[in-house]
Parts: sequence; structure tokens; C-alpha cells
Amino acid sequence: MADIIILGAGGFGLSIAILCAQAGHNVTVWARSREKLDEIRETGEFKAKLPGCKVPESVRLTDDISEVTGKDIAVFCVPTAGTRGVCEQAAKFIDPKTVVVNTAKGLETGSLKTIDVVTKEALPNNPVAILTGPSHAEEVARGIPTTVVVASDDISVSRYVQQTMTSANFRIYSNADVLGCELGGSLKNVIALAAGVCDGLGLGDNTKAALMTRGIREIAALGEAMGADPATFAGLSGIGDLIVTCCSMHSRNRRAGILIGEGVTPQEAVERVGTVEGYGCTKNAYALAKKLGVEMPITEQLYAILFEGSKPADSIKKLMSRPSKNETEKDFLG
Repeated sequence: MADIIILGAGGFGLSIAILCAQAGHNVTVWARSREKLDEIRETGEFKAKLPGCKVPESVRLTDDISEVTGKDIAVFCVPTAGTRGVCEQAAKFIDPKTVVVNTAKGLETGSLKTIDVVTKEALPNNPVAILTGPSHAEEVARGIPTTVVVASDDISVSRYVQQTMTSANFRIYSNADVLGCELGGSLKNVIALAAGVCDGLGLGDNTKAALMTRGIREIAALGEAMGADPATFAGLSGIGDLIVTCCSMHSRNRRAGILIGEGVTPQEAVERVGTVEGYGCTKNAYALAKKLGVEMPITEQLYAILFEGSKPADSIKKLMSRPSKNETEKDFLG
């Protein structure tokens, strides 16, 4: 049994809290919003994100971040944009021995740094791991069998998280390629947003299959240019996460993309759906691709739709009219 604190009381944070509590761990959930915590205390659930999913009474709820002190594991479940700030807040109280696990999937705007790097800068004395893979909060909270991957530079840290947080319906694999796992988990949001656009346009299964297949090649190409292992993108943090995010209505990226394909402006679509990690990540991925000289045509066309006013139908035409190529120029599957 471990003492675990979840920082962030959104859907995914609470789903992790539920599964850890059910596994017998001592669980605390921290959130800034006292109103949200009061709602959970009163109703036993977070109706906006996880209706019908009861938070065990054993889970302690707090808005005092100093309670990160003395914990075995601190799981940061906050959006990419807020990760550095919450880590810096926690840094005043967290013990050096506490294992930090991040679940955010994105790149920091401006610096273009991965969340692993951001976390290590804010918490330089703590062991750090990332948890990623195909895992919608709505299904994790309901105990639907889920497999994810934990990655850390220190294999002993990965194994500790794996052994501690694995449960009957939550299977964790380990991977040493932190960069590859992070890029797969973040860049799939870009492709999922594009997949939603295609759905909103009324395009079919053929289109989505092509988009997903060529999309994972883009992700792998950028990852390889940055030093990641290409094989990682054939795993849970690559293809696995891409499939679930492109195909499920649980995916906020896909839902926002559908609205855009139907004619809603990108800004309004994001406002309607809420946190859409793929929106900001598209701009960051586009900047990285330009910086490294990596060709990412789907990302480029989505960037044009989101930030340059391009019409989705025109972007599809541009993708379909690109020069003919050999599919296996670089086979990331080996």
C-alpha cells in the first residue's frame, strides 16, 4: 500500500484516484477549486466529467498543496499549459524521495519542451516518470480493462510505478524511451483533431484510415529527428493512443475537429469542448517540424485550418494532390 496524491481533479485525475483507492492505496486528491471539491464531497462524483462514477469515501480531497509532503507518489494530472506552474507550487513542499508521475500530453508553448523536461526543471531533485497510452478517463473510472505505458530514465522508477499502480483492470507496461512515449502521446492529439475535421466534413472510413496511417508516420519522423526510438510509435503511446483518440467520442480533440469540419471556427470549437490539447500542440509541432526540417503535411494543413483560415475541404485537396511517393521510403516499423 502506497501514499499517493493526485494533483488535479479533472476527469483523468479522478479516474486515477478511483482506481488507486480501489487497489487499496491511501489516496489524496488536490485541486485549486474548492467549489469542485465540495461538489464531489456532496454528491460523491464529478458529474461534469465522470457522471455515475463514485469517488470512494476513503479518497481525501484538499485544496492545500502542502499535502504533497510525505507522499510516495505524486501524480500530476493537469493540462499541459498548467504543468510547470503546479510543479513549481508543489516544489516548496514535496519530498525528494517522492516519485513524480506526469500524465499531461503536450509540448510547452514557447519553449517547445516536453512535459518530462518541464517537470525535471521544476522538480530537479525528484525521480520523474510519465504515464501515457490509450486511456480515456470515462473508461478507466468504470474499470474497463485498460493498458498504458510508464516511461522513465531510471528503470527502477518505471518498475516501482508499474508494480504500485497496476491493478486488475489497469495494466502498465514499461518503456525506456521517455521522449518517444511523450511525443506519441502529445502529437496523436494533432492527428485526432484532423480526424475529427474529416468526420465533420462527412468523409468516410477510407479517409480516416489513411489519415491515421500517414499521421503515425509523421509522428515517427519527427520523433526520430529528435532522437526517439522509431519502434516506440508502434506501441501503446503511438498507434495505441492514436487509435483511441481518433475513433472515440470521448476524445475532446476529435469532438472539436468535428465541429470545425462542420463549419464552426476553431476558436469557438475549442471553447465549446473545453481543454483541447491538440489545438496548441498543432502550433508547437508545426514549429518543431520547421525547426528540424521534417516534412509533416497533415500537421501543416491542420495548422493552416486552425491558425491561417484555410477551409478544411481545401486542405484535404492539397493533401490528396501532393506529389506521388514510395510509401516505404522510411519504414518506422522496421
